[in-house]
This record gives sequence, structure tokens and C-alpha cells, in this order.
Amino acid sequence: MFIGEVIGTVVTTRKTDNMQSLPLRLVRRLTTDNIPTAVYVVAVDVIGADEGERVLIASGSSARQTDLTDARPVDAIIMAIVDHWQVDNQTVYSKFAFQPDEISG
Repeated sequence: MFIGEVIGTVVTTRKTDNMQSLPLRLVRRLTTDNIPTAVYVVAVDVIGADEGERVLIASGSSARQTDLTDARPVDAIIMAIVDHWQVDNQTVYSKFAFQPDEISG
């Protein structure tokens, strides 16, 4: 499992029949300090995550252990939207905290 940021949507014109109803998102892996890495994954989004949200990704056989992904060719799934995380008792990320780059001018 890892924390990532949804950075886009993957649109396909054709996919296997058992994947038709599953939306795909492009997710960039983050460090525990909330710093983007150069690692990306396409993940099935069963919870409706929006672009920019921090999410928990499960991969491998764990990604196929939900009602929606059972017996489907899924290698990564967005399993939760992250609201907050801490490292060494310090808040690294809070979804609801003011972010200085959100100032519109």
C-alpha cells in the first residue's frame, strides 16, 4: 500500500467487458513527506477520487479483493481518500488545512 496523488484520468475507447464500468485514474506516488516521486500507476477508482486528492493505493492481489474488482484484471485500486497523515507526531498533510498556493489573485 502507498499514498499517491491523483493527477489525471485515463480514458480508453476499448477495454475488456468486465472492465467497462471501472474508471481509471493516473496516480503519482508520494513520499511520507508529501513530495511527488517519478513513480506512476494507473489505478481503478472505485470510490470517486478527484484530481489533486491524496489517496491510498492497494496493488497486486489485494487490488482484486473488493466486490467491484473480484475476478477482474486489476493490479492497482484507489481504496481510500486520505484526509490527514502524520510522521513523528508532525502533520505532513491535512486535506482541510489552508495551503498557501491556493491563494487566487
